[in-house]
Amino acid sequence: MLRVAVPIDVSAVARTASTAFALATPLRVSDLVTAAVVEALGPRAPQDKRERVVCSTLSGLLSGTYVVEVDGRVYTDPDDVAVCAGTATLRFFLRRALRVA
Repeated sequence: MLRVAVPIDVSAVARTASTAFALATPLRVSDLVTAAVVEALGPRAPQDKRERVVCSTLSGLLSGTYVVEVDGRVYTDPDDVAVCAGTATLRFFLRRALRVA
């Protein structure tokens, strides 16, 4: 389980004059996964490793190897949009059971 801080979209609040965007921010699942990978690897991880892990994580999600749960909702497509407020909790689940010998 990974927790990711969700930024407030100030430009959307100003553009629409709606405080709803100050309370909840719509984000693509790919952006949340990218933030979770960076959080998991830590600030001292090399940039090329971050890029490789983000790429393989998004391709695994797109190919259906696993699904990601964001605040209790299951997503299978990195282009889906999740609405989050404050922090988002991400959990990854394999689509198939692992065999342990």
